[in-house]
Amino acid sequence: MEDKIKVFLTARDTDDRLTEKQPLTFEDDPEGIELRVINVYDDVEYQEMIGFGGAFTEAAAYTLQKLPEDKQEEVLAAYFDEKKGHRYTFCRTHMNSSDFALGNYACVEKEGDVELESFNIERDKKYIIPMIKAAARYGKFHLFISPWSPPGWMKDTGIMNRGGKLLPQYRDAWARHFARFIKAYENEGIPVWGLTVQNEPKAVQTWDSCIFTAEEEKDFVRDYLGPVLEREGLGHIKIMIWDHNKERIYERAKVAFEDPEAAKYIWGVAFHWYSGDHFEALEAVHHKWPDKPMALTECCVGFGGRLDPWSKGERYGHDIIGNLNNYMSAWCDWNLILDEKGGPNHVHNYCEAPIMIDTRVGTIEYKPSYYYIGHFSRFIEPGSVRIGFSRYTEKLKCTAFKTPSGGKVLIVMNDTDDNIPFVLRYNDKIAKCESVAHSIMTLVF
Repeated sequence: MEDKIKVFLTARDTDDRLTEKQPLTFEDDPEGIELRVINVYDDVEYQEMIGFGGAFTEAAAYTLQKLPEDKQEEVLAAYFDEKKGHRYTFCRTHMNSSDFALGNYACVEKEGDVELESFNIERDKKYIIPMIKAAARYGKFHLFISPWSPPGWMKDTGIMNRGGKLLPQYRDAWARHFARFIKAYENEGIPVWGLTVQNEPKAVQTWDSCIFTAEEEKDFVRDYLGPVLEREGLGHIKIMIWDHNKERIYERAKVAFEDPEAAKYIWGVAFHWYSGDHFEALEAVHHKWPDKPMALTECCVGFGGRLDPWSKGERYGHDIIGNLNNYMSAWCDWNLILDEKGGPNHVHNYCEAPIMIDTRVGTIEYKPSYYYIGHFSRFIEPGSVRIGFSRYTEKLKCTAFKTPSGGKVLIVMNDTDDNIPFVLRYNDKIAKCESVAHSIMTLVF
C-alpha cells in the first residue's frame, strides 16, 4: 500500500477550507499500539454509494440567471466539476411547483384534462432546464423528480397548497402525468433516473403539498404508477416511496414492502432529516429489507435562526456521517443556491443554501455547509463501498469508504471545543494525527 496519506482539512478557527495539508506517513507498529486508535478494516464491506448532490429548484435556477455568465460558471463548477468541485452525481428537481418556485404552477392547468392534452413543460424551459443542461456539461449525474402537489383540480381541496388528497378518479391521470413529464425531459436531452411518489406525504403545508397515507401510496404505486411506467417503456425508472422524515421510515417501508405486488415496483426509500437523527430507523429498514436502498432526498437549514453558520455546517456533517453509517446509499441537499433573502419563495418559507448569492451586487458566498459537504462528495465517488472502522472515542465522528480503484477514505469530524489526538491504524501500519476543534478532515490513502 501507499505510505503517504493525503489530508484535507476544514476548521473553524483557521483559513482551512477543504485545504490539502502536509501528508502523513504510515509507519510500522512494532509495539502494537492500543490507545487513541481509529482502525480501518477494508475487508469489511457494507453498502455501495450512488452519489451526492443537490436540487435544481426554480428558485435556484432563477437566482443563477441573475449572475453574469462567468459567475454562473463558478457556481456550477463548484458543485459539478469532477476535478475542482463537489463532483455532484445525484440531483433532484420538482414536477409542478414547490415552495421554492416563483409561484404555484402545474404542467396541466386545464380543468378536468384527464387526457393531459394541455400538458407542457414550458415553465421549466425558462429556468430549470437551462440550469440542468449547464450543469450536465461538467459531468453525468442521476436526476430524480418529486411532485409537491398534483394540479389543484385533481385534489379534493381544489388547490395545490395546504395539503388535500388526490381524488381517486384522477389516480390514473396522475400516474400518466409522471410518464409524460419524464418523456418531456428526455425529449429535452435530460435523462431521468428516478422519482419519489410524493414530497412529504404526511405534511399539510401552507405551500404545495398533498397527503398520502402509507396504504394510499402503496396502492397508487401498485395499481397505477408502476404499471403505467412499465406500459410506457419506463420500467427502468427507480421509484422511491416516503420522501419524508426518518421517524416513520420503518413503518412506511413495512406497509409498502409487505405487499409483494407493490414492492416489485419500488426501488427504495427516500427520507429527509427534519425530525431528528433517527439513525437507528435506517438500520432497521436495511436489516429488514437489505435489497431496498435508502436515499436522503432533502435537507436544509433555515435562513438566519439561532444556529451560527459553523454549527449549521456541523449539522450537515453529523447527519451525513450518521446516515452513511446506517446504510444510506445516496444523499441530496435541497436548493443548490438561494438569494440574499433565502429565496425566492412564494410562501416566504426562506432557507439557507450552501452557496448564497447576493443578487443586488452579484457576490457569491460559500457557507461552512458547502465545505462540510465537500469532505464527502469529493472523495466518496460513485461505486465506493462503505468499510469497517472503530474509534476510541465518541467525541470523533467517523465514516470510512473504499473507492472503486481500491483507495481508502476516512472522514473524521470533531464538533467539540478540544483538539483530539488519534492514531490511524490500517493493516498493522500507523500514522499519528490530531483532529482540531470544530473541524472536519478527510484522509485518503
